[in-house]
Amino acid sequence: MQDTPDLPATLAPIASHSPFLARLSRTRALRGFDWALALHGAVDPASMGAAVDASLDAGDPLAQALRDLRARTLAQVLVRDASGLAPLDEVVSTLSALATVAVRHAEWHTRAELIDRFGTPRDAAGRAQQLQVVAMGKLGGGELNASSDIDLVFVYPDDGDTDGERSIGNQEFFIRQGRALIGLISEVTADGMVFRVDMRLRPWGDAGPLAVSHAMLEEYLLSHGRAWERYAWMKALALTGTGDDEAALNRIVQPFVYRKYLDFGAYDALRDLHRQIRAEVARRDLRDNIKLGPGGIREIEFVAQIFQLIRGGRESELRVRSTREALHRLAASGRMPADAARTLLDAYDFLRRLEHALQYVDDAQTQMLPESDEGRTRVAGLMRYQRWDALAARTQAMREAVTAVFEDVFEARGGESPDAALGTLWQAAATAAAYGAELERRGFDPALGEHLASLRNGARYRTLSAAGQARVDALVPQLPAAALASPARNRALAALLALVEAIGGRVSYLALLKENPQALRHVASLVTASSWLAQYLNQHPLLLDELLDTRSLDAPADWPALFSGLSQELDAIGEDTEAAMDALRHFRHAQTFRLVARGLSGRLPLEALADDLTALADGVLQAVLDRVWAGLRGRHREHPAVCVIGYGKLGGKELSFASDLDLVWVHDDDHPDAGEVYSRLVQRCNGWLNRLTAAGVLYETDLRLRPDGDAGLLVCRVDHWQRYLESSAWTWELQALTRARAVAGDAAIGARVDAIRRQVLAAPRDAAATRQDIVDMRRRMLDAHRAKAGMFNLKQDRGGIIDTEFVVQYWILAFADRHPELLDNAGTLALLGRAADVGLVDADLAERSRQAYRRFRQQQHLLRLNAQGSSDVPEAGWAGDRAVVVELWDTVMGLLPEAVPALHGRMPPG
Repeated sequence: MQDTPDLPATLAPIASHSPFLARLSRTRALRGFDWALALHGAVDPASMGAAVDASLDAGDPLAQALRDLRARTLAQVLVRDASGLAPLDEVVSTLSALATVAVRHAEWHTRAELIDRFGTPRDAAGRAQQLQVVAMGKLGGGELNASSDIDLVFVYPDDGDTDGERSIGNQEFFIRQGRALIGLISEVTADGMVFRVDMRLRPWGDAGPLAVSHAMLEEYLLSHGRAWERYAWMKALALTGTGDDEAALNRIVQPFVYRKYLDFGAYDALRDLHRQIRAEVARRDLRDNIKLGPGGIREIEFVAQIFQLIRGGRESELRVRSTREALHRLAASGRMPADAARTLLDAYDFLRRLEHALQYVDDAQTQMLPESDEGRTRVAGLMRYQRWDALAARTQAMREAVTAVFEDVFEARGGESPDAALGTLWQAAATAAAYGAELERRGFDPALGEHLASLRNGARYRTLSAAGQARVDALVPQLPAAALASPARNRALAALLALVEAIGGRVSYLALLKENPQALRHVASLVTASSWLAQYLNQHPLLLDELLDTRSLDAPADWPALFSGLSQELDAIGEDTEAAMDALRHFRHAQTFRLVARGLSGRLPLEALADDLTALADGVLQAVLDRVWAGLRGRHREHPAVCVIGYGKLGGKELSFASDLDLVWVHDDDHPDAGEVYSRLVQRCNGWLNRLTAAGVLYETDLRLRPDGDAGLLVCRVDHWQRYLESSAWTWELQALTRARAVAGDAAIGARVDAIRRQVLAAPRDAAATRQDIVDMRRRMLDAHRAKAGMFNLKQDRGGIIDTEFVVQYWILAFADRHPELLDNAGTLALLGRAADVGLVDADLAERSRQAYRRFRQQQHLLRLNAQGSSDVPEAGWAGDRAVVVELWDTVMGLLPEAVPALHGRMPPG
């Protein structure tokens, strides 16, 4: 046999640093190897399987074919990497592809051999079963290293038996196959091995069966799965099996790894795991281990994984197996600062290349920095450094940068400075008086001690799990420090205690507040400013997540981008109605919370806040309409020929965070079933909006402004709506029309709706008769509203909001035929100015009325922020504004009569 030629001279320097490469170059597998081609071209993963098939066709055993493939692949990867020609992605993806090809060929070969002996494994329904070889760890993430073992788990879909003459159970079949597969890949022969195989990540580890069914795996994960196993299964990737089998496996694994809620409890679990690793590093003196030691590869992986575990349940884009891809996505989404992500990515690239250099020396599975001068010279040369000192300095700098990011994420999250004395009292379940004395010492109202005692001794705390109680125990002593940062410390502490009591059963949210002192302080500030917001947080604690990124609260709403993201989320949900309804509710709650928080900070004026809340409602209505129509049985066209008309505050773009939606539905469809189809559409949309789910209500709606009210059709043709307005509508219905607009649905029908509105409002009318109708209606409303002594109702009382709005509506109905600028749905404030511009009112009175109306609206907003259901305020201090509006009314509408005849016919809703 002719001797195998050594490496070409150009590669001799690399071989001098890598005894492994020197040995490899003299093996049978590399006889005739084209080193020049290997050096200047990456391995084509698609060619690997073809190479194995070619070897098999030539009569080589599979074990030899796989080992030859490994030798050639590693030689090419090594020389390209050591020459600086292969980026990290090429190296790890090539090595991962090598392992995948080996596993798939081994699975196919061993299955065929066992089927020949025992027949095909089948489930109870007769369906053929196949072993799923699940890659874990770096192979699952597509980031395998040069001399790595491969972590595998063997699962199969269902129990049953083989269909051969010598029938055996499916589990026995797959255990036999697993053993044969492991031997084929890991057994050391004259040609070496392919990969070492580690099976310890399977259920129950070494004590468990080698192969388990889906049912066994699910039961194990639900009943026995430990926190560290969530990190392991995050990277699980089925290398073999059918697509249906993979989907079934994902349905088992994903809920175990990713929680539906924001899982901030993962911090403690990952800290515990990290402490165990640090203890092992210290015990075995592994400080120079670039994987497990401080600032090593594992800490980079931990940082990426903690964000994935916390948010992956709700943010599907974070459910990726690759550490590098996870870091890129975290930076792109703003969940991780871009500079921190860049630091980790740079360090990961450097440390993984260094890891490969350590392993290239002698094909050893090591991450330890060498101690000998010879070893250091070799590793430095493979990393293309002239001196070891320079490489060591670079390595230390990278590890220190990783440690800084790691500690910022994990160690620096101790929360507010806890009140040690309060913590001691809390642990002892002290009396209300003892709590009160400690709070008074800190500058709080001692009466809050009753609240603390009630929380500590209450049924809700006592029924918490041990983990839940531990979280409350850790959080409560931090609350006073957070409340002290608020201008109203007593109110802040009371609200924080109420929040802890409300969310105490949801351990992850307690962890969120404990882990994020900035969020805790922000909560204290917000709940002090708004009791409504405090109640909103109590009802929807998921919104606490919004406080983690203050940039989202500061930035103006980008509605096209936000609704595009909502659409993508709904598309990803598929046909799960409950999940889609909850996604819509979470979206609406999150955006409402952001907008109200911006308003409280003074960054969003009231009129702009109303505009944004209106845009939010418009977009949500469109999303609901699209979703319901897509799933509606019997629909006869791709897009519905329907329009949603908003009335009231929605139509007038004056929506508040607590407003319901006044809606009218019209269609323009000649199909014989159109009426029935669109009625079902409206019913279902109304259900989606009003239904109470675990995530709350989307919007409360009122459909009574449709033609003929409750007696009318849920949805009518647009021409019927037009005829009704032109011939049958009461004056109050025309007043309502002044604030109507198309808010969702078909754009062409919406344009027609808006044109009809302008046409109807611009029709000539008897001004005196119109004024009398409006005056009479106002008198009836005042008679129905009983004013409270010493109080002024900003909306209902004489000289309030309704008086101003009725005057503006009168101008539109009586004079829009001559002044078309009044037809624009521009809002009450703008229309007051326009009325003055066209001479309908004195400019000074119009401006004073505008200012009074704006103050009424602002005060009404403040009342709602503090959960006051009515618009009553002490009348002192409002006399001037009331007098202005009364002057406006009397000037335009005349004096109100003492009494009016009863109205026979349809009355306004409410």
